[in-house]
Amino acid sequence: MKQQIKKYFNRYVEFSDAEINEIYSKLTARTYKKKEFILCEGQICKSNYFIINGLVRSFYIDSKGNEKITQFALENWWITNMESFANKTPSLSSIQALEQTQVLLINKKELEKLYLSMPKLERLFRIITEKMLIASQRRSDIYLQMTSKDRYNDLIKKFPGFSQRVPQYMIASYLEITPEYLSELRKTK
Repeated sequence: MKQQIKKYFNRYVEFSDAEINEIYSKLTARTYKKKEFILCEGQICKSNYFIINGLVRSFYIDSKGNEKITQFALENWWITNMESFANKTPSLSSIQALEQTQVLLINKKELEKLYLSMPKLERLFRIITEKMLIASQRRSDIYLQMTSKDRYNDLIKKFPGFSQRVPQYMIASYLEITPEYLSELRKTK
């Protein structure tokens, strides 16, 4: 796990072994079972989660009672509810493991301490946050303007094998199409 986090961090900012050891000492390993909630709507998100292995989704329930998936996260991705984490407010969405998922988590207090003692860690998390924001903006500004077929093809191209790990109805929710239409798209692929 330490090597995985070191490799990930050093893709963006160079850290010495001593710095990685210090950061790693503040991380907590946790395993979530399939379907287990990492965060429930209404809870305050107190941690940021790095996925070692597994798969999670972030979703909310709309006014009609339908699940709306806003994000999936795979190995070597961070996930949190940023608004709840940053502002210490109740989360408007939930995060749930879709497979057995192993994470390294860091709570806000420890992360803030590390930012003060190691400013380049704050730089790393700024870069990560920028990438997350870009992905979110791309989804809302560009991705949802694409045709349903193009969104599906783009998802499959960028994440081969992903559709084998996620139930069809969840992919449909994320793409904002019906499961029936997704089934048609998959047949023509």
